Amino acid sequence: MKEGFILIVGGAGYIGSHVNKLLSTKGYKTVVFDNLSRGHAEFVKWGEFFRGDLSDKNRIRACFNKYPISAVMHFSAFAYVDESAAEPIKYYQNNVANTLNLLDVMLEAKAMHFIFSSSCATYGAPELIPITEYHSQNPINPYGRSKLMVELILKDFNAAYGMDYVSLRYFNAAGADPDLEIGEWHDPETHLIPLVLDVTSGRSASIKIFGLDYDTHDGTCIRDYIHVNDLAEAHILALKALVNGTGSGAYNLGIGRGYSVREVIDSVRRITGLDIAWQAAPRRNGDPAVLVADASEAASRLGWYPKYPELDAIVESAWRWHKKYFGKS
Repeated sequence: MKEGFILIVGGAGYIGSHVNKLLSTKGYKTVVFDNLSRGHAEFVKWGEFFRGDLSDKNRIRACFNKYPISAVMHFSAFAYVDESAAEPIKYYQNNVANTLNLLDVMLEAKAMHFIFSSSCATYGAPELIPITEYHSQNPINPYGRSKLMVELILKDFNAAYGMDYVSLRYFNAAGADPDLEIGEWHDPETHLIPLVLDVTSGRSASIKIFGLDYDTHDGTCIRDYIHVNDLAEAHILALKALVNGTGSGAYNLGIGRGYSVREVIDSVRRITGLDIAWQAAPRRNGDPAVLVADASEAASRLGWYPKYPELDAIVESAWRWHKKYFGKS
């Protein structure tokens, strides 16, 4: 496997760049394919870079013609739930149709290992907590539906063409590279931990808490936060599993424990020693009260265990990145 290149589609983004770094440190040859519309050229610090857009199939072919690609890891997707509801065509075009372009070129090139960046959004409103891979998939927004569509396409490609795949269903990615070479940098930022850290640096005056009346122990939403480096490790283990013939499948990635919005704010207070101003805001449509993963399948079949199982450690890594790049009040 290490003779060929690993193509990291969307490798200039948050999770893709962390995966690229880990692959490179483990001796894999990598190529980042990215149009830089939402990624950062500064994050492409390892391997080769090929600028292109998945809407241009000829550009994808050019990349495969230039590099002997042995496997593909696909991170390139729009991922804002509200935006997906307002502009569904944008999400189905980019997240589904453009992925079909990529898969078509992979078949032409006989590159038959595919690792897909999926999401717990494919489950929709949970019926049972923690959520296993056998939970029904009923996404409640176009973003989640676009991810589920690709998962179903991969099953069909596996059955028809023998393309092997792993779909990794992330819960809430968080944290940053311990070496501070890369980190979480979205524009606009919608993730809770960096938004709370924006208050510590003076980039924001306060954090909004969307809903104080959920059926949870403190009235705020509960989520399962997973360190981005743990996500990166799971991608490499998934690749090894495909190469070793473990078989295609889907896996949840989370630490198996949930933290409320108030608990995240309290964690930032502990780590930074700073007060965090917050404001109450109405619930957002489609926000379940609790999302927590059962990741036992990833443990048993991939040998994956998170190295950052505590929220404070995740927040501390994010804060160190935030201080370096955005300052601290």
